[in-house]
Amino acid sequence: MEHADDEVLVEVRGALGHLVLNRPQVMNALTRTMVLTISRALDEWEHDDSVETVLLTGAGERGLCAGGDIVGMYHDALAGGDGSRAFWRDEYRLNARIARYPKPYVAVMDGVVLGGGIGVSAHGNARIVTERTRFGMPEVGIGFAPDVGGAWLLSRAPGELGTHLGLTGGMGSGADAVALGFADHYVPSDWLPALATALETTPAASAIAAVATEPPASALLAQRQWIDDCYSADDPVSIVERLSASTNPDARAAASVILTKSPTGVSVTLEAVRRAGRMSSLENVLDQDYRVSTTFLAGTELIEGIRAQVIDKDRMPRWNPASLSEVSRSDIDVYFADRGAEELGLSARAGQE
Repeated sequence: MEHADDEVLVEVRGALGHLVLNRPQVMNALTRTMVLTISRALDEWEHDDSVETVLLTGAGERGLCAGGDIVGMYHDALAGGDGSRAFWRDEYRLNARIARYPKPYVAVMDGVVLGGGIGVSAHGNARIVTERTRFGMPEVGIGFAPDVGGAWLLSRAPGELGTHLGLTGGMGSGADAVALGFADHYVPSDWLPALATALETTPAASAIAAVATEPPASALLAQRQWIDDCYSADDPVSIVERLSASTNPDARAAASVILTKSPTGVSVTLEAVRRAGRMSSLENVLDQDYRVSTTFLAGTELIEGIRAQVIDKDRMPRWNPASLSEVSRSDIDVYFADRGAEELGLSARAGQE
């Protein structure tokens, strides 16, 4: 079986079902069509005994996936947001599907892997990074918060490393991804073609073991002491105060970075990560993501953030509220309020299975 819809290539070779994200001109940014194509392939392959392993890769040299199509999201938000809500419903269901997939799901997180790219890779059961990997959840820079279950992963990283990544919107290396629990295996990029070929005839665990190597030391993990000290505070204002007062220049730099991000995005991100750390399942976090995302869609921060970064490209967003101290507890709570009939409901469905 082999077919393509221009945006995702779907092929079966031997015992391998191979999915290739195929929008290299925009670093394979996800669309709803791509999400639905992946979902259909996973449904088909789950019940096809000839397919033993699923492999996800990205076309082009730059990376697996730069996230969701935020230009499309911007125009949809101006038109009322129905398309974005439908996209998130399908995307978050796919994220949960990947996490529960009963066959080896090998995600090659080579190059840049951001936002929605994390959602289709880092919830898999065989996650591979390379020396070229640069991963992150940069949503605070566009007036948003990490979604696609990112808070589940960020909250379970060692200490406060996930909080640091979430609030700064920073990026990590392949070694960092393994150390923080976003990936399982480190494979030199030159060996990826051989791995893909081996997966056609060899069980995933054996094929990966034959090419995986020990990752280098994680630069982020080495900074854990000041990160834990500063980010253990209860609110963003206190975190920035601790960072600014630190004797560590990297801490002071982090404070400066956070202060350029959306104050609402930073505040909601911290709350989302803290809440996710107390949740018992990815589905609970994805339900929370849908509440948060749709609330951002109904407001002005997301539209303004995308405008400044990729539409007008002036890099001068006018955030409202303009500072962390102006974001109130009630401002934050509205993002987490139950939506009643508009809930995504993944956790309820998972509980019935």
